[in-house]
Amino acid sequence: MDSYLRSRLDLSIASRQTLSGLSHEEAFRLFNGFYEGWPDLVVDVYGRTLVIHDYAEGPDPNAIREIAEHIKIAYDWLHAGLVKTRNGLTQDEKRGILLFGEKPDRKIREHGIWYALDLTMNRDASFYLDTSNLRKWLIENMRGQTVLNTFAYTGSLGVAALAGEAEQVVQTDLNRQFLNLAKDSYSLNGFPIRKQDFLGQDFFPVIARFKGNKQLFDCVIIDPPFFSSTSRGKVDLEHESERLINKVRPLIKDGGVLISINNAVFLSGGEYMQSLEHLCKDGYLNIRELIPVPEEFIGFERVGKPITDPAPFNHSTKIAVLDVKRK
Repeated sequence: MDSYLRSRLDLSIASRQTLSGLSHEEAFRLFNGFYEGWPDLVVDVYGRTLVIHDYAEGPDPNAIREIAEHIKIAYDWLHAGLVKTRNGLTQDEKRGILLFGEKPDRKIREHGIWYALDLTMNRDASFYLDTSNLRKWLIENMRGQTVLNTFAYTGSLGVAALAGEAEQVVQTDLNRQFLNLAKDSYSLNGFPIRKQDFLGQDFFPVIARFKGNKQLFDCVIIDPPFFSSTSRGKVDLEHESERLINKVRPLIKDGGVLISINNAVFLSGGEYMQSLEHLCKDGYLNIRELIPVPEEFIGFERVGKPITDPAPFNHSTKIAVLDVKRK
């Protein structure tokens, strides 16, 4: 292994020794190469499973195995490991190939709540670590509220809202397989599964139907992918975040909240704040707070710089909570 990479990995391991918890049920980013000195590599831990994200243009399987073995020495409680190769030749390589062990973990616990996993279902790991603080916020602020979680993916934000004793959470995503994993999270926590609260449909007609029915929610979460396009509409977070926010504004009750997440790395924090402030000019939206990404996700020993300046956010995953007034 390259000596510089070894030193960077050792620093990251030393700074995150306590994050797995006593029972090793937690999930965390172990090494963020974009910030911590090796941009081709990101390493996560989900329970007792190591997940290596290989972003190298020319993947080197031997180097990845050496990295995994090095980490296993420090974390001898790991029972499985896999590598996701961004530039792999097959979908299996991109979604994850087992490096050691037999079965990756199928659940993790965060803030005392269980979340189901399918670590090889997609190119990512089916659970976003950068929104951990938002899940904590939802647990603490959604008691008695009705919540619409759009672009729900595997539903972790909605699960957190339910854990916070929300009255109702509607999860909507185009992919039903993702929503099935959300249902598994419900089962892990003993939450009732109501079929009508899981909508495997395109965002745009779902929102139009809610508007047509004059259905309102106390909280709407909008966490779209960076870019997607269907026959019903287009998502473009870099250029059209205001348009998406305006789509859901009519669905929020007077005194409710809108949670907007933008993860476009080429959109600076200042540019995104300008968009939010422009939306607030009419007096019907107000920025209540910005929720940071966990510092350990970004990295403690940072040598790299982000593509664009995220300030006043601390990361390109930009999370804002806005208060909503209605006419």
